[in-house]
Amino acid sequence: MTLPPTPTTGGDTQQETPRSEAARAPGRVPASWKPALAASAAVLATLGVTGAVAGTVVHVVGSAAPDVMPPGPRDQGGHVDTVTGSEEGVFAAGPSEGETTADSRPSPEPRSVAEEISPVWLDRVSEYTGVPRRALQAYAAAQLTLMEEQPSCQVSWPTLAGIGLVESVHGTYAGGEIGPDGRTTVEIIGIPLNGENNTAVIRDTDGGELDGDTVWDRAVGPMQFIPTTWARWGADGDGDGVADPHDIDDTALAAARYLCAERRVLTESGGWWEAILSYNQSEEYGGDVLDAANSYADAASRATEGD
Repeated sequence: MTLPPTPTTGGDTQQETPRSEAARAPGRVPASWKPALAASAAVLATLGVTGAVAGTVVHVVGSAAPDVMPPGPRDQGGHVDTVTGSEEGVFAAGPSEGETTADSRPSPEPRSVAEEISPVWLDRVSEYTGVPRRALQAYAAAQLTLMEEQPSCQVSWPTLAGIGLVESVHGTYAGGEIGPDGRTTVEIIGIPLNGENNTAVIRDTDGGELDGDTVWDRAVGPMQFIPTTWARWGADGDGDGVADPHDIDDTALAAARYLCAERRVLTESGGWWEAILSYNQSEEYGGDVLDAANSYADAASRATEGD
């Protein structure tokens, strides 16, 4: 049973994650989950219990790498269609033979990574997977950026979407949504990391700046970063000059970079599992993300069949 939410001290736009009996099963998404049920309240009560990135869950069980992996960024189900027709072309493409070079023509304003994603692809994949279009755009943009920054990592949007589902139902917790600017309309604040509800003990590190709590740290935003982790990994995914943990563009890119740390290769079973457990040290959590990521990839494959 989900209890009524209690406002935090961080302002009337914030919403604290409710404490719940369901916290006994951190991050649990039923094995029968399907993309059409992405907005299910089944995962809401666990927010903030599993969602503090970088090892805030105390209990760690022996890990077993998955047999069925989410696809890589060039695989069916993990590929992102772009307006240029090539993911590599998002960032750089030399002139074709006989084409006028940049030296002899005005330079156009560069498009952002998000603007390079095919609108048709976004519409169809969002429809088939149930991932909100604005969230899907952020996950896809993070994938394209990492293909340029760290191509060997092979992180793909289904994995990021799996994390986004388990952490905050893609920023839609408590009836909020992701606005056109990428920010959640209701700021998502996790429960205090005070050693209860299977969390680690993490006293306040940011003076309440991000989480509104001057006693304990809390996970914040659609991808549920704790303040210390955000201080290191915070990213500006939309180029507005601000690294905002409540912005899906920023948090998706930060999560992708975090998963790719230590030169991990996410198309290798061991690398993927290590990355997910670095995000949250719970094998059950990892299994939930895996189920969601594979379901999204399967739905995306159906959406793009024949393309």
